[in-house]
Amino acid sequence: MKKQIKDLTLSAMFAALGMVLPMITGSIPQIGNMLLPMHIPVFFCGLICGWQYGLAVGAVLPVMRSLIFGMPPLYPVAAAMTFELAAYGFVSGFLYNRSKKQGVAALYLSIVAAMLAGRIVWGAAEVILLGIAGNAFTWQAFMAGAFLNAVPGIIIQLTLIPALMVVLDRLGLVKFKRTAE
Repeated sequence: MKKQIKDLTLSAMFAALGMVLPMITGSIPQIGNMLLPMHIPVFFCGLICGWQYGLAVGAVLPVMRSLIFGMPPLYPVAAAMTFELAAYGFVSGFLYNRSKKQGVAALYLSIVAAMLAGRIVWGAAEVILLGIAGNAFTWQAFMAGAFLNAVPGIIIQLTLIPALMVVLDRLGLVKFKRTAE
C-alpha cells in the first residue's frame, strides 16, 4: 500500500511537471515541437513508478493540457500525442522494470525502444486521425515529425533522463537493481 501511494503521488507530480514544462517554450511552439518538454516527465513516470503509471500519465497529459491551456491543439495533435506518450510511459516502464540489472545500459535500451514504439504509435494515430478528417499523412510528414524535427528533444532525453536517474540512484531516491534476480 505504501509503494502504491508513493507511486500515485509521484505520478501526480510527473503529470504536474508535464503541464508546466511546456510553458518554458510556450511562447514559441516550434521550439516546443523540437524540445519535446511534455515527454520527459512521462518517461520518468514509467521508469520510476512502473508501466501502469507511465501509461496513465502519458494518456491523460496531452488532453488535460489541451483542455486547460489550449496547447497542444486537441485535434489532431493532442489526440495523437495521447497514444504516443502512453506508449512512451508503457514501454519505458515495462522494459526497464523487467531488466535483470538496472543501470545506464538498461535505461538506454528502455528509452530508445520506447522512443521508437511511441513514434510508430504516433504515426499510426496520425494516419487514422487525419484519415477520418479526409487528409493524408505522408511518409515525409512522419519522418519530419517523428525524427527530423525532434532531434534536439531526442538528444535532451537521451542525455538528461539517464543522467538524472544516476543522480537519483546515488542519492538513494531510486535504486537500480544491481544483480539479476
